[in-house]
Amino acid sequence: MPSTTILVLETAAPVLEALLRVIVGLALVPHGLRMTFGFFAGTGQPASSLALLAAQLDRDGYRPGRLWAPLIAATELIAGPMLAFGLFTRIAAVPVVIFLVVTCRERWAKGGWFWNTLGVEYTLMWTIAAAYFLAKGGEMYSLDYVFHQ
Repeated sequence: MPSTTILVLETAAPVLEALLRVIVGLALVPHGLRMTFGFFAGTGQPASSLALLAAQLDRDGYRPGRLWAPLIAATELIAGPMLAFGLFTRIAAVPVVIFLVVTCRERWAKGGWFWNTLGVEYTLMWTIAAAYFLAKGGEMYSLDYVFHQ
């Protein structure tokens, strides 16, 4: 590859990495808003409050649901944006990765591989992306980087 092309790609890499981090973190927010506060009605699971989410978790075998429901909500509504902004990136990534690993197990058991059968394909991609930031941190375009300079 010509050196100019390599230079452009190396320059773009940190920006694309930051964009991936932002998308991974912020993708959790609408899901959290839906199941915690009832936003985006009719777009998935019937849970539209912490109480309904807790009941659903109990039915699905994740007991006690009243413990897990607020932890899931906090993961999506607090840790997700923290990951997106690169604030305490590795710490924020821990609950996100754990949540997504559990989701992968559930998706595999219920739907197999393919995303259109509610399988693990889509969730696994998000899990690996979140795990990348658990391993690597926020890097150059993050609040972590700004605060530690």
